Amino acid sequence: MIEIKNIEKSFNGNKILKGISTVFETGKTNLIIGQSGSGKTVLLKSLLGIHTPESGQICFDGRVYSELEDDEKRELRTEIGMVFQGSALFDSMTVAENVAFPLKMFTRDNRAAVKERVDFVLERVALKDAHDKLPSEISGGMQKRVAIARAIVNKPKYLFCDEPNSGLDPNTATLIDNLIKEITEEYDITTVINTHDMNSVMEIGDNILFLKNGIKAWQGNKDEIFKTDNEDVVAFVYSSNLFRKVREAYLRE
Repeated sequence: MIEIKNIEKSFNGNKILKGISTVFETGKTNLIIGQSGSGKTVLLKSLLGIHTPESGQICFDGRVYSELEDDEKRELRTEIGMVFQGSALFDSMTVAENVAFPLKMFTRDNRAAVKERVDFVLERVALKDAHDKLPSEISGGMQKRVAIARAIVNKPKYLFCDEPNSGLDPNTATLIDNLIKEITEEYDITTVINTHDMNSVMEIGDNILFLKNGIKAWQGNKDEIFKTDNEDVVAFVYSSNLFRKVREAYLRE
């Protein structure tokens, strides 16, 4: 579980996060949504320790990040997996080498143990025959699965995903959504996803945080978002005719 307590963050005197408090639950897909400039990327980077809030606390299963010693922060980082927006694979490394990278950086596992773990996670994301391929030799969807495999290879407690469906076709995006949700539940991970994909919101939104102008404007799950009368949420989520019709049908039931 990640608990955020009244965090604030500013840049050049401009306050981006304005006293946000929330809880991201373990074993659930926790989504952050909002318009560009709402603060969702700054919030995600604050969780990752890239940005330091001026006030408030971020607690990882009771550990207050700002109160940790440097070695404790390094230990916490080994418990974090990250799926970047553009996958961020190393072009000169094979799929297997990309996935093995965190193990070689953060563990002392021998070659046999590393291979066993890499084989396991690649099979888990349905890429057991892609070990020796370079990123340029596989599709965008496969690259994203490699990124997920790399993110979970070190058995993280916390998984962060930045726009995991960016650049993917709808069918592949759905496959990635389902994979992230399955892995979250299977390994009991605290997963936080920064997304603008409303399909993701409707399909895997166990816990949805909606930001507007740096504040928490709404929070709920994928069922509650259909029923909310929060005008900002309705305007943002149901801006397309398709989602508006889905909501109307849901409310008529």
